[in-house]
Amino acid sequence: MESNLPCQGCKGMCCGPVPVSEQELKRIKKKLKEMPLKIRLELENQQRFYGTCIFYDQDHDKCGIHAVRPAVCRAFGHFNNLVCFRKPEAAAANNWVIQEKAVGILSEHFTWKDFK
Repeated sequence: MESNLPCQGCKGMCCGPVPVSEQELKRIKKKLKEMPLKIRLELENQQRFYGTCIFYDQDHDKCGIHAVRPAVCRAFGHFNNLVCFRKPEAAAANNWVIQEKAVGILSEHFTWKDFK
């Protein structure tokens, strides 16, 4: 699902909490290993609002792992229970339901130390 939501300017306000599955963690770890060290360190060392996803790129106002972002991030704004406050009309009438069992929450159960 491609996002046509007005995320620029939100500064990650909707980017959390982010539940992740085991498979999503594997994809994220692979992406981070392939990421140039300079970019990874810039992303890792940013200050974020409390509760904001650890992969939200505050400096560039975007997801730092967009290609492998978790399912909840892909669904955000497109379902009744995940409404974008800046574009509520994009939400469908149905609710989003997680498909894979979550093993934790990014920023709470999984932090940068878990991706070293």
